[in-house]
Amino acid sequence: MKTLQDYIDKLNALNFKDMYNSDFFLTWEKTDDELEAVFTLADALRFMRENNISTKVFESGLGISLFRDNSTRTRFSFASACNLLGLEVQDLDEGKSQIAHGETVRETANMISFMADVIGIRDDMYIGKGNAYMHEVVDAVTEGHKDGILQQKPTLVNLQCDIDHPTQAMADMLHIIHEFGGVENLKGKKIAMSWAYSPSYGKPLSVPQGVIGLMTRFGMDVVLAHPEGYEVFSEVEAVAAENAKKSGGSFTKTNNMAEAFKDADIVYPKSWAPFAAMEKRTELYGNGDFAGIDALEKELLEQNAQHKDWACTEELMKTTKDGNALYLHCLPADITGVSCESGEVDASVFDRYRTPLYKEASYKPYIIAAMIFLAKFADPADILKKLEEKSTPRVFE
Repeated sequence: MKTLQDYIDKLNALNFKDMYNSDFFLTWEKTDDELEAVFTLADALRFMRENNISTKVFESGLGISLFRDNSTRTRFSFASACNLLGLEVQDLDEGKSQIAHGETVRETANMISFMADVIGIRDDMYIGKGNAYMHEVVDAVTEGHKDGILQQKPTLVNLQCDIDHPTQAMADMLHIIHEFGGVENLKGKKIAMSWAYSPSYGKPLSVPQGVIGLMTRFGMDVVLAHPEGYEVFSEVEAVAAENAKKSGGSFTKTNNMAEAFKDADIVYPKSWAPFAAMEKRTELYGNGDFAGIDALEKELLEQNAQHKDWACTEELMKTTKDGNALYLHCLPADITGVSCESGEVDASVFDRYRTPLYKEASYKPYIIAAMIFLAKFADPADILKKLEEKSTPRVFE
């Protein structure tokens, strides 16, 4: 049986000192030890909550959330993570703020951060915008702290941008680690990150990019599959290829979904928009050409409809390793005959994996909490020990 000391000992064996007072933008900007520290601390926090030990490390403070795209899991995961650590959450509704009246990013970032310890942002809709905006916010609060306006620089956590979805990819990875009994068992495992048909358009590229950018670091054989024209960022593909080279795994691409699924240990069928189309939409949005955006949407829906055969079916699942590959999805999935007429996955496949899918999602609050924790405390292992010694119950019995 695991004890909290096991997690503390593991943290003490890792080098993650540079995460203190830092931000979390992209997984490939972090070292192997830093990623391992996030996984370890996430597991430790989950262990403590399951054993009724309070993880409240803040007596006051705010977590600011800004969602420029719709969200259920990530929105509530961020709120849960902040609450787990003792922070209250305030959502920044741009329509109800002075941003609508032309307030600058620098001013907004400082005005919301007087007592903020963390800012979580989702900005994933427009190529070249989301990650850049997050950096602009960090630059503003860093300057505000330096100038004595802010007592502390709030940590920024990327809750999904145009390039990566680190909290999702790391929750997926922690789920995989637990399902396969440890990181040491992942070398040589085949994972198919595949495009799948959706009756909607414009889904961000950050999930597939996050997956290939992270899973290639664990010696896995990562296959990216999509129809011609649905390419992702070439820069992220280069990251994946370099990661695979270093880890002893592989990164390959195919335009054949069946090839990707054959003998796969893990499958991740998920729709995304073509990179070229997302670039075009960003340009149209910048020019205020909403008629052009409507025309592009119609064009993309027609393009998607040419690939309805790209679906996670029972027949395709039978071709995976022992016909029993682990099915992953960031949710919500487009389920054939349930949420749409034709979609990413057969209803019977989804229903068979529903419990593990929900477990996969359940890791995200702990991943986010661990990211915050590692950024706010110089010696997280020592803090865990103090929490254990204090032994305040989360729920009084």
